[in-house]
Amino acid sequence: MDSVFDALAHPTRRRILELLKRGGMSAGAIADAFAVSKPTMSGHFAKLKAAGLIQGEQRGTATIYTLNLSALESVMLSFMGRLRTGETREDEA
Repeated sequence: MDSVFDALAHPTRRRILELLKRGGMSAGAIADAFAVSKPTMSGHFAKLKAAGLIQGEQRGTATIYTLNLSALESVMLSFMGRLRTGETREDEA
């Protein structure tokens, strides 16, 4: 879970996830949306992949990235469970 929150901590990575909500995109198309170097973008992609938030698939010479919504959903449910949302404490009941 820590790797997911670490990945989500950077605004560029959150923006990449927003772009991928619309569907798969090539690494180049995603990189074109940012004013940073390709190695910097590669680092962001690697961090998101390591956290399980995106998947990359080689198609010819391009890498197509897609969201891994099941991983994000699983982490959020686990996090909410740790917070015990929806439960009341015994002294509040």
